[in-house]
Amino acid sequence: MCALIRIILYQPLQVTPVLNKQRRTRCIGFDPGVLCFKPCGQRGQTLETVNLYTDELEALRLIDFEGLYQEESAQRMGISRTTLSRTVVTARNKVVDALLNGKRLVLVKPELTISTD
Repeated sequence: MCALIRIILYQPLQVTPVLNKQRRTRCIGFDPGVLCFKPCGQRGQTLETVNLYTDELEALRLIDFEGLYQEESAQRMGISRTTLSRTVVTARNKVVDALLNGKRLVLVKPELTISTD
């Protein structure tokens, strides 16, 4: 069973030839459960926050934790290999930024659509 997630990010519009292009649905193979990580002994409200989206965490899980190749990971998530590559780079930068600079890392869970595929 795989939870399919449609992710809608609210970012400033960039001038591109294709307007209103929606992100493809990504297949996320697990429910992370934990929503926030922060440095020990510090209050979360006072820390700068880094948001890690569920598809970014899934990309890290498949490539770094399970050790899959990018092609297989992209197929599991239902996205292209180049999109997966960009997602992994973004996710790694966010995690390293939070660890090195003592920031709070918050997992952003989008609205879920459950599928039996």
